[in-house]
Amino acid sequence: MEALRQPIILGSLGAYMLLCLGVGVWALRRTESTREFFMAGRNLGVIVTGVAMFSSTMSGFGFVGGPGLVYRIGLSSIWMLVTVGVSNAIADFCLGKRLRMFAELTDSLSLPDAVGARYGAESTRGLTALAILLGILGYLATQILAMATVLQSLLTGTEMFAGISLVTCVAVSSSVLVFYCVTGGILASVYTDLVQGTVMALAGALVFVTALTTFPGGGGAMIDSLVADDPASVSPWGTLGIVGCLSWYFLFAVGVSGQPHLLTKGMMIRRLRDYRFLPVVAIGGYLLTALLWISIGLVMRALVVSGAHPELTRADSAAPVFLETYAHPLLAGVVFAALFAAIMSTADSFLNIGAAALVHDIPKSLGRSLGNELSRARWATVGIALVAALFALYSHYENERLVALLGVFGWSTFAAALVPTVAVGFNWKRATPLAANVAIVTSLAVNFGIELFDIGLPWGVHGGMASLLLSLTLFITLSMASRPPRLAPEVAAVMDL
Repeated sequence: MEALRQPIILGSLGAYMLLCLGVGVWALRRTESTREFFMAGRNLGVIVTGVAMFSSTMSGFGFVGGPGLVYRIGLSSIWMLVTVGVSNAIADFCLGKRLRMFAELTDSLSLPDAVGARYGAESTRGLTALAILLGILGYLATQILAMATVLQSLLTGTEMFAGISLVTCVAVSSSVLVFYCVTGGILASVYTDLVQGTVMALAGALVFVTALTTFPGGGGAMIDSLVADDPASVSPWGTLGIVGCLSWYFLFAVGVSGQPHLLTKGMMIRRLRDYRFLPVVAIGGYLLTALLWISIGLVMRALVVSGAHPELTRADSAAPVFLETYAHPLLAGVVFAALFAAIMSTADSFLNIGAAALVHDIPKSLGRSLGNELSRARWATVGIALVAALFALYSHYENERLVALLGVFGWSTFAAALVPTVAVGFNWKRATPLAANVAIVTSLAVNFGIELFDIGLPWGVHGGMASLLLSLTLFITLSMASRPPRLAPEVAAVMDL
C-alpha cells in the first residue's frame, strides 16, 4: 500500500476534482437567471444550507491555515474555534429569520440588497457592496494560496513536476476555480459543500485518531515533548498571550454576524421554520472538522522538536506533509480530495458574492442597472479571481503571511464593516444610514491601514478587533446623536417580529 501512496492520493484527488467539475456543469444547466446564480433560487433545504455554512467557514482557512498556525504559535488559535457555540447563537438570535424575511420581502438577490432596503439609502447599499468586494480579497486569496500550497506539496513528490513553483500552482488553481465558478454559480458551491462537508467531518475524526497514534508513546508523550521544548505553546493562551487570544475570541464570536458568505447562505433556505435547525448542523460539523486543525499542528510540531521529522520549510505545509507521510494512503487521498472540493466551493461563494457586488449592487447604488447581469457576473468572477491571486502572491512573498492569518484579515474586514450595519442595524430601529456609512468607511480605512503598513498593536491585540470596536462605537454614537429615521412600514413590521 505504501508503494502506491502517491498514485492513490493523486488518483483520489483527480476523481474528486472530476466530480466537482461535473457538479459545475450540472449547475450550469440549472442556472438560467441571476436569482439562481446569486441565491440558488432561495430553495435550499436545512441540511444543504447548514453543511454549506460550516464548510465555507473551514475550507482552506481551517484545513491548511489552522494546522500551520498551531505549528507556528501553539494553541493560541483554539480561541478562534471555541467561539463556535457562542457565535452561532449570536448570529441566529441577532439575524436568523429576520434577514431571511427581509430577503423575501424585498426580493433581494444579495446582502447589500437587503441592507439597502433596511436603510432606504443607496449609499449604504453601495458601501456595503464595496466592503464585501474588498474583504473578499483576503478571504479568496486564502483559498487560492491554500490550494496552491497543497498542490505544490503533492506535485513536488512526482518525478515530472518535482520543481514546480508556487506561482505556477497559483495559476493552475485560479484557472480551475474560475471554470468551476463561472459555470455553476452559488448552486455548484452549496451542493459540493454538502459532499465535502460530510466527508471532512468524518475524516476530521479519523485524522485526529491518526495524529494521536503517530507520535511514539501516544498523546501524552507528544504533549511532554512540546512542554519540554516550549511550555507556552501548549498552554491555554499559546504563545500569543491572553490579550491577543481574547481579541481573536471577540473577533470570531461577534464577527460571525458580519460574514457575507454565511449570511447569504442563510438567506437561501427554503422555509423559515427550518432556520432553527441550522446551528445544530453547522456546529456539529464544525467541531468534528476542528479536530483536524488542532491535532495535525500539534503532532507535526512534536515530531519536529523531537527530531523524528525535519523542520518544515513553511508552517502552512504541516497538513499536506502529515497526510502525505503519516496518514493511511486512502485516508490521505480522501482528505486531500475533500480539501480541494472545500476550497473550490468556498472560493465559489466568495467569487459569487463579489460578482454580485460588482455587477448588481454597486451599479444599482449609483442609479444604474446593467443589462445581462448573468453574463457580466461570469466575466466579473474572472477579474476578481485574478486580483485575488495576485494579492495571495503578494501576501506570501512580501509579508510572509500564513494562510490562516490572511483568512483572519478577510474575516476582520467583513466583521468590522458589517457587524454594526447588519447585526446591530437590523435589530435597532434607531440606526441611521449616516452611522452605517461612517462605520463602514472607517473600518475599511483602519483595517487596510494596519495591514498595508504592517502596524503592530500592543499586547498582541489583533487589528481587526480594534477596527470592529471602533466601528461599533461610531455606529452607536452617531445613531444616538441623529434624529430617528423614518422606516418603511414593511421594514418596521419585520423588525418588530
